[in-house]
Amino acid sequence: MSDDMTPELESADLASGLDIGSEAASEPSEAVPHYEPTIRGKVDRFGVCWGTGRRKTAVARVRLKDGSGKFIVNGRPLEEYFPVERDLGMIHAPLKATGTLGAVDIEVSVQGGGPTGQTGAVVLGIARALQAKNVQFHPTLSEGGFLTRDSRMVERKKYGRKKARRSFQFSKR
Repeated sequence: MSDDMTPELESADLASGLDIGSEAASEPSEAVPHYEPTIRGKVDRFGVCWGTGRRKTAVARVRLKDGSGKFIVNGRPLEEYFPVERDLGMIHAPLKATGTLGAVDIEVSVQGGGPTGQTGAVVLGIARALQAKNVQFHPTLSEGGFLTRDSRMVERKKYGRKKARRSFQFSKR
């Protein structure tokens, strides 16, 4: 450093040379990048929204359109096909979250699996159809966990064992 420069002048020269402070003032801070949600449902030319849901081995194809709140599952009313209150609550949950319960007609075709798998498949199918109907439902549905595919499947049976993990009974003598 030279003797003729004072510390104040030196720091001022450095600040002007590095443009400290001017960059932050001119450019806004970069926010979280905005992304478009992936829409897995479809809307056909008649305005009917379709969504496919899967859970375990069950597959549900959901057809959703504006209407009076009719709910048909495999040609039968919802309460007749899913008589358990827990299943009905799970199926109504995405509709209640988006405020469309009673405002849309839903027709579901579901095959495979048991009651729990079919219920989960119907919930995912309804959520995907609602998202296809209105993209603004995406944050509500994703926060509720309705758009997440439950990937848990039954573990396969292994040879040399009675079930997937259970060993055959062992006899010491």
